[in-house]
Parts: sequence; structure tokens; C-alpha cells
Amino acid sequence: MKKLTILGATGSIGTQTLDVIRSDIENFAIVGISANTNWEKVIPIIEEFHPKYVAMMDERASIKLKKYCSTKKYLIEILHGLEGLNYISTLSEIDIVVTSVVGIIGLVPTIRAINAGKDIALANKETLVAAGRLVMDAAKKNNVNILPVDSEHGAIFQCLQGNKADNISKIILTASGGPFRGKKRLDLIDIRPEDAIKHPKWNMGKKISIDSSTLMNKGLEVIEAHWLFGVDYEDIQVVIQPQSIIHSMVEYIDGSIIAQMSSADMRLPIQYAINYPKRKNTVIDKLDFYNVACLTFEKPDMDTFKCLKLAYKAGKMDGNMPAIMNAANEVAVELFLDKKIKYLIIQDIIENCMNKFEHNINPNLEEILEIDLKVREYVRNNYGGV
Repeated sequence: MKKLTILGATGSIGTQTLDVIRSDIENFAIVGISANTNWEKVIPIIEEFHPKYVAMMDERASIKLKKYCSTKKYLIEILHGLEGLNYISTLSEIDIVVTSVVGIIGLVPTIRAINAGKDIALANKETLVAAGRLVMDAAKKNNVNILPVDSEHGAIFQCLQGNKADNISKIILTASGGPFRGKKRLDLIDIRPEDAIKHPKWNMGKKISIDSSTLMNKGLEVIEAHWLFGVDYEDIQVVIQPQSIIHSMVEYIDGSIIAQMSSADMRLPIQYAINYPKRKNTVIDKLDFYNVACLTFEKPDMDTFKCLKLAYKAGKMDGNMPAIMNAANEVAVELFLDKKIKYLIIQDIIENCMNKFEHNINPNLEEILEIDLKVREYVRNNYGGV
């Protein structure tokens, strides 16, 4: 039986992870979970899966949850804040940590878990984007598996099975193109948050949906793929695949291309990651090729969707530049969702920050966290109306 901690249990990936575990409950035990502020959504998880520990990021939410659990006489330890996340990520009894929180908040608990010898089912892109070298070095040192949960990286991971890394010619990351595929810059001037979160294929949280619409999500995935699979940026190609049936591909030196195909359902890469190296019976709808009308491919428009170009640039610069880019994007997306900035200003803010802040080619963890805070403060002070 595998024992897990799930960081971000009430979010999109977290709830789908619970669904996968629910289908195979005799082989899993959830020991710890975390959530942000919505303590009421945690209650049914407690009642169904009986975790020993719950960490709420918000202290007031933890107090309310603690009071509820005491009235029900549930024997659960309620924690809060980053310390709570770190605690449930390093429990001696767990085997694997599913990191499905969104944003840089996942970085420190992930590194702590790695240093404690826990395998990581990674759905938090920002961890590898901001500190890829530190994370992968720690994983190698502690003999820890980093198992990708993103559909694209999960696809690449599967395509690599049984093949040698030095036989890779390139990685082909597919993208749906998001809700604004085919549009030009002038078409995007008056885009509203409610327009941008309407993803054509995937059901995701607001932040990831906005990133998908700007193609920043794909940019983050490019950097993530570089660290996960040790492939140069010149050998990572983004291709628009609007049907979202091919989730990514690997081209080998002999010209062979291996693709991973399935219906668009995040439960498959989650299931593969938390059961690796085993495969289990399907929890998704199988692909019916008689109903697949066509598969099409397009080149991404990196002039209109400049975030993808900026991500390639940040990744190649390495050091603290991806962290600068990520922090600027996170706050810019927040401001857009709060209707404090226009849609196209997101990419302008990111480019401004990449030009403004000093490039450190070999930062340690403290320096990455410090530059992250500085960038956030700068963006809020200069664009957030405060």
C-alpha cells in the first residue's frame, strides 16, 4: 500500500487525484492533505479518506476546521501555513507527495520532501521553473523519483520508457492553443477574465487557464521539460494540436517519433505517476479512433502570444531569470483576474521585469525566494494601484 500526502487536495489536480485513489482505494492511504482557505471543502475529504493531518494555508481557516473536527471528535492534527505544508510533506510514514498546489508556494515543501527521501508526483510547474537545478540536484542526491503529472510531461515520460536518453533527437510538446488560438494582438485588446478562463479542452483552475490562454503555461512546460528530461531548449519544440489527443511526442535520432495519445483527462497521467512503474485499469474514457475526425498541427504564434517566447528566453538565460519571469507572471495574472490590468499587459509586465532585475546565474534557494518576493512587490506597487 502506498501512503500519500496531497498538497492542494481541493484544487483541480487534487480532486482528480482523489478520484484516481477512490477507484483503487485498497492500494492507497492518504495520510496528509493541504488546502488554501476553503476549509468546508476539506470536510468531505476528511470523512471519506480519514487523513491524519490537514494543513490549511490560511490560519483562520485552520481554526474553523479545528473547531469543526473537535465537535465531530475527529482525531486529526490541524496545521497551518508553510510550516504545515512542510510538516505533512516530510512525514516518516509517507511514500510519495503529490504537489498540486499552484504557484511558487509549492517549491519549499517539495524540496523538503525530496530531502526527506519522498518520491514526488509533480503537478506544480513553478517548482521546476523557479529552481529546476536545485530540485533535480536534490532528487539525484536523495535517489528520489520526480514523476510528472502534467499531461504533456506524463506523455513524454511514457514515450521514453525502454529508450535511452542519448537517443533523443527532440521533444515535441503539444498545446491546444487555448481559447484565443488564431487570434492576433488587436483581437486581444479587450479580453476579459471570463473569456480567458474558458479553455476549449481542459477543466483547470483560473490561474492555469489564464496561463494557457497566453501560452505562458506552455512556456513553463518547456522549462519544466528541460529539467525533467535533460534536453536542450533548442531541442524542445512546441506544436499546436487543437484536438488535444496527442499529449506530446519524442523524436529519436533515427527519425522515429513516439506519441502518447488518449482522451483529454488528467486522471490518466495522475494514475500513471502515483502507480509508477505499474499500470492500472483505466479510469478514463478510452479513445475511439472511429470518432476521431482528424488530427491537425500548427506552429505557435509567438509574436501574438509573446509569453512563450519570453519563457524560452528565460530558460536559456537560466539562473534566477525563470524565477523572475514566473513571479512577474503570477502577480500579473492575479491583477488581470482582479480587473486591475488589461490582458495584453500581462506579457508587458513579464518582459519589463526580465529586463529590470539583475540576472544571477547561480542562485541558492534563499536568493530565489528573495528575488521572487522583490518581483512580486515591484509588480504590485507599479501595476496594482497600491
